[in-house]
Amino acid sequence: ITLKRVAVILLLVVATTCVNSIIAQDNADSEASEQEHENGVEQPVTQTDREHWAFKPLAFTIPVKTGDVRIENLIDLFVAAKQQRFELTSLPPIHRTKLIRRLSLILHGINPDIDEIAAFLFAESPDAYQRLVSRYLASPRFGEREALYWLDLARFAETDGFEHDLIRQNAWKYRDWVINAFNQDMPYDQFIAYQLAGDEIEPDSDTAKHATMFCLSGPDMPDINSQVERRHQLLNEMTGTVGAVLLGLQVGCAECHEHKYDPISQHDFYRLRAVFQPAVHVTKNKSVSYLREKRSDEKSYLMIRGDFRRQGEPLDAAAPRVLSKNWTPIIDRQIDDHTAGRRTALANWITDENSSLAARVMANRIWQHCFGNALVSTPSDFGTMGDAPTHPELLDYLAHELIESGWSIKDLYFKILTSATFQQANKPEDCHDVEFAKEVYEHTIEVDPENNYLARFPARRLEGEAIRDCMLMCSGELNLQMGGPGVRPPLQKQVAITLLKGQWEVDPDRSQHVRRSVYVFARRNLRYPFFEAFDRPDANISCPARQTSTTPPQALILINSELVMNSARRFAGNVLRQQLSDEQFIVRCFNMAVGRDPTDEEMQVSIEFVIKMRDDLRTRDANDDEPLYTPIPKPDWLPETDATAYTYYAMVIYNMMEFVYLP
Repeated sequence: ITLKRVAVILLLVVATTCVNSIIAQDNADSEASEQEHENGVEQPVTQTDREHWAFKPLAFTIPVKTGDVRIENLIDLFVAAKQQRFELTSLPPIHRTKLIRRLSLILHGINPDIDEIAAFLFAESPDAYQRLVSRYLASPRFGEREALYWLDLARFAETDGFEHDLIRQNAWKYRDWVINAFNQDMPYDQFIAYQLAGDEIEPDSDTAKHATMFCLSGPDMPDINSQVERRHQLLNEMTGTVGAVLLGLQVGCAECHEHKYDPISQHDFYRLRAVFQPAVHVTKNKSVSYLREKRSDEKSYLMIRGDFRRQGEPLDAAAPRVLSKNWTPIIDRQIDDHTAGRRTALANWITDENSSLAARVMANRIWQHCFGNALVSTPSDFGTMGDAPTHPELLDYLAHELIESGWSIKDLYFKILTSATFQQANKPEDCHDVEFAKEVYEHTIEVDPENNYLARFPARRLEGEAIRDCMLMCSGELNLQMGGPGVRPPLQKQVAITLLKGQWEVDPDRSQHVRRSVYVFARRNLRYPFFEAFDRPDANISCPARQTSTTPPQALILINSELVMNSARRFAGNVLRQQLSDEQFIVRCFNMAVGRDPTDEEMQVSIEFVIKMRDDLRTRDANDDEPLYTPIPKPDWLPETDATAYTYYAMVIYNMMEFVYLP
């Protein structure tokens, strides 16, 4: 026992010594770093730094087709070439009924209409699918769906956050600008330029100014005592977000010290920050909105250790050195008294000199939207600590195509969505030749369990916004009105009482409660509970990829929440507008919710469920005071007890895995 105690004491002494040594070294490094800043010392960028894969020019060689593989376009050649190295083969195509639903959910975030499914199933034209993709891309629903991803990146909310979480009255105008930009297929280089410098590009346009809300969409504390500190934090947060979202680099890590892994110095961070400095102004107790530049002689400085009270050397505005072959500061333009043109110069630099990096980052995001998994699994970190692409040449080809198409986002979507890789099944049961598909599937699971090489379509759960919109569509309530301030549907009483007065004034017009989820009021300190349960990010930082959790509250909210029950009542009522048999009711529910007919087994189980629920409700205790959840509207020809059985069946449909997962 004594020896053990001695050993433990010795270990503690050694551990304490090591920790103290590390702390001392860290302090020494910090002091040395501070001294270097005070002396103007900055490490040079080397050629080795520039050899990182993300900083190189685009490079790819189109593979030659070998073997009996399905090729719809060049994307499939890149995928097949990678698969063949591991003796993999893609699963066969998915059934048309499921392909159209997959396409609709990805591009629109809602199920396809039953008539659309029927038309596609019976279309004989060889380009029927390509024409379907084009129609879906042309729909205004595309912009609403695509905006959801970009608003995550832009950390969009309609309030400030922090203690008071004050409302930003015009924040919704940025959301509408994003939706319209995607629907109009604004070229991505312009999309970047307007969000960084819309006020410089079109100084007399309010719409162009609204685009610059991207820069200031993050959290803010208007009532902070030190408005100098507030402006400092806004500028730092904005600079980090611009670097991560547009360049795929974590430049924010250099706010307080040299980046630990990437060749980005603290000087680089504050030079990039200086691009925005003349356009960020704060007034106490007033929320920030869009960028508004004031020409002045204000200088920019490096902030030692990121402390706004410790100015280091003065710095000129400039882009990060590692991304510039012939690095020079950004020269102010002498156009007028209102703008120096720094932000326009930065936008041009991003999509001109660094078009390869900017295009790679956006092409990777679009691939992620289509497949759930990105080619670079760290979409906002293309640096040293980020993951390398699983298909580097495919990524470069997609980036090249994005640039060559005039930066058309819709064109790149079309190429990806019409590939055989996108049209393949994710499980054997969805293929025509099930037995062959099972052999292929089992081999892919064994060789590539993580599905890095795309031998099957990746399965993934829908976002909370899409699940809610699909329920509203089934219930016949979905209001497709576009634009305007965020709407406030009712909250559960337990949630509403936690808010201060006036923080969630429910819209008096019920038709507004069933607007698409992208228009639901985005409060930073209170995510709409249904969305929060299904992993909506909190908007305090840019979110490049949502987490996908599986938790008990998700199951509970789908089977025991007022929102879902009310929707199920209206779903049942929507289906029962015509007098239907049990079998017809069940088929109609399946058609509307998952786009197909039930199997024989599903039909049998469903009929048994409806009969049992009807019998239980008919014979329930006369003293049972639980309300009957009858369909809305309830058909006159149905007794309340019998009608309620259909509501419960509609609830079951909402709880099918197939309803909340992409096919």
